[in-house]
Amino acid sequence: MAAIETNDIIVLSDVTKAFGTFQALKGINATIQEGEFFSLLGPSGCGKTTLLRMIAGFDEPTTGSISIDDKPMAGISANKRPTNMVFQSYAIFPHLTVAENVGYGLKTRKLPKKEIAAEVGKALDMVDLHGLGHRGAHELSGGQRQRVALARALVMKPKVILLDEPLSALDKKLRDQMQVELRSLQQSLGITFILVTHDQEEALIMSDRIAVMFEGEIAQLDTPEGLYRRPRTKRVASFIGVMNFLSAKLTGEKDDALTLTIDALGDVTVPRSIAPIGLDPAGIDAVGIRPEMLTVLMDETDTAERSVKGTITATSYYGDMTYYDVQLPGDGAPVTISMRNTAGRSVLPQGSEVSVGWGADSIVLFE
Repeated sequence: MAAIETNDIIVLSDVTKAFGTFQALKGINATIQEGEFFSLLGPSGCGKTTLLRMIAGFDEPTTGSISIDDKPMAGISANKRPTNMVFQSYAIFPHLTVAENVGYGLKTRKLPKKEIAAEVGKALDMVDLHGLGHRGAHELSGGQRQRVALARALVMKPKVILLDEPLSALDKKLRDQMQVELRSLQQSLGITFILVTHDQEEALIMSDRIAVMFEGEIAQLDTPEGLYRRPRTKRVASFIGVMNFLSAKLTGEKDDALTLTIDALGDVTVPRSIAPIGLDPAGIDAVGIRPEMLTVLMDETDTAERSVKGTITATSYYGDMTYYDVQLPGDGAPVTISMRNTAGRSVLPQGSEVSVGWGADSIVLFE
């Protein structure tokens, strides 16, 4: 099968940004592909919005370069770039109708009224607001205002849509719905979307690739599955979902395998290939295991590659899932285990003695 060709629409080369003595960005290098849904994910203050604003043209890098569609962007103002931004606040004009809001950018370009009306109609259809062009902005729900902001960006036919935490003001149910809708729209249009978010679940659901940022640097750039299954550092592992950490040390090494002694789990041999790029095996001091990779063996018919005895110290029932904190042998902290509540499966109380199943392929190695 022939490889799928990809084209880089945005190239970030050694991008830095300083505000006085504060270094907001510290040498960002990344490429974003045409038609990709790309997310900048990290805690507040990590530099993700600063980077988005520089791609948009609202700020310039202190050093380094940004190119869009093979053109250097140094000195190119925001309104001359092939990008359009959807702001966190939506920035909708309250005194204008939906159609007037969506068509505002086209009006500033002095396009004919008929052409503006036609393009606005197409944009409203894209975001499922057909027939609502006459409504006032004050008559809209939160989800509808978000769609208006998106339609206003789409009507300008940019090559890149920039999204600055556009769903953060919505309630959880509507936010979950809009995540699916945004992803579906992006895939149908084939336009590059760049999302800034601090919500790990949102980034995992919507993205083709994610750049996890801390303190002005990209800690890991990977697919959602790559970030979740094979985080390269403890910090990334802790930020993306829940991870149990257990102390470990290297006790044996071959060309294709590593032998470890893991606190509470004992000795295990794993393929060298699961080690993160650049990890020195001699420096391994911990392993990580996701909660769903551990299993409470409910009865004698349940089996696992390996098992260890433990005691449930806390039970948290969530309806579809139950989370158990289980104290394993040794003086380490309890591990968290997630179990789906299938038909006939009991919820075990605190204090229950249990066997915990696990497999060597679920281990992540850390220095």
